[in-house]
Amino acid sequence: MSDSQTPSTVPLTPTFSRLGVAAEICDALATQGITQTFAIQELTLPLALKGADIIGQARTGMGKTLGFGVPLLDRVFDDAALPECDGTPHALIVVPTRELAHQVGDDLRAAAANLPLRVVTVFGGRPYAEQISELERGADVVVGTPGRLLDLHSQHHLRLDAVAILVLDEADEMLDLGFLPDIEKLAAAVSGSLQQTMLFSATMPGAILSLARGFMDKPVHIRAESGEADQTHASTKKISFLAHRMDKLAVLSRALQARGRGRTIIFTRTKRSAAQVTEDLAQRGFAVAAVHGDMGQAARERALEAFRSGEVSTLVATDVAARGIDIDDVTHVINYQVPDDPQTFVHRIGRTGRAGHTGTAITLVGYDEQGKWEAIDAELDLGQHDLPTWFSTSPELAEALDFPEDAEESVGPARAVVGGDRKRPGRERRSGRPRRPRATPQARGGKR
Repeated sequence: MSDSQTPSTVPLTPTFSRLGVAAEICDALATQGITQTFAIQELTLPLALKGADIIGQARTGMGKTLGFGVPLLDRVFDDAALPECDGTPHALIVVPTRELAHQVGDDLRAAAANLPLRVVTVFGGRPYAEQISELERGADVVVGTPGRLLDLHSQHHLRLDAVAILVLDEADEMLDLGFLPDIEKLAAAVSGSLQQTMLFSATMPGAILSLARGFMDKPVHIRAESGEADQTHASTKKISFLAHRMDKLAVLSRALQARGRGRTIIFTRTKRSAAQVTEDLAQRGFAVAAVHGDMGQAARERALEAFRSGEVSTLVATDVAARGIDIDDVTHVINYQVPDDPQTFVHRIGRTGRAGHTGTAITLVGYDEQGKWEAIDAELDLGQHDLPTWFSTSPELAEALDFPEDAEESVGPARAVVGGDRKRPGRERRSGRPRRPRATPQARGGKR
């Protein structure tokens, strides 16, 4: 589960039971070794269980999913203010990406294992028929991406007129992806029955706060942080340096041979870069998988499962696809390309140093990326303005990243990329709706 909280890795905070969570939920969490809360959960639960509107902010990996998921399940299961469960959705959770929808759905189903509730997940990239069938069997809680939710609602397969609890998860990402109009439509569809709205995210820019207050009732802003300047995990060691674009792959190959390296996520800015880096690493003998938008949903899921199971230890991903990769024991995050903004940097390196673990975040700054890096360094106060210049053969690089100085670029014969089938090139409509046929030249009044 994404909110793994074992007694050996968490501080002594109140238990879920002590905060008034239903015994059935507490027992389900306890079977997974989860009894005590994280800070965001400790602060959120007392208010959320009473039905208050909440804006919750905490760094990635610090328990936001259970922060809204536990009170949501508790209220849908046994709150006199909500209608009896009858297979009609009474709670709706909106997330920006397919992977996050899958992850949140799995977490909620695990927490609801002892409850007579059905949690259904819907998102693009999957056939409509199977999701329609799931909804027809009854759904008390629905988790989904905006486009697919609106499609199913407009086709009258998804009822929203009885939704009492609305959750927006990773709201900043939804704004970045242009989902604001879809969110407004969903909010309008549930407005007649809505009793509680919760908005959760790792970062909370002003545009998100304005959006939230537009349809929330006196929300309580809960920030489980020490301050805006401290947005990255103190448990994450940050190593950044200038790297020549033509030498980055050689640097990457040696970084993956670091002593004690476990699961590693490599971030690229583009789908093309993700595919190319993955192929290059596989040719050098590394067990690697990829997750990016030019892959079909089934291939993306196979890649993620291989990463979670340990079949591969290295995953190459774009920023959007990486949302929902909630695995607590990622030891390294490598920024193969500098992200476009500070908040993306926060989300990227938040994949490591989670839930009491330590981690290493490595950023390869190209000479043409120095401007971006200086903006990130200044806003996040990282103290890494004057970067060293290291090459793949630099002794300083081997020392900083802790790999043998005699490490080679290749570690063995070429391997196949796990889950590596790609869709045909071309743009995909965000909602997953089929394209309209393009008008012929004659229909447009043009020439053949």
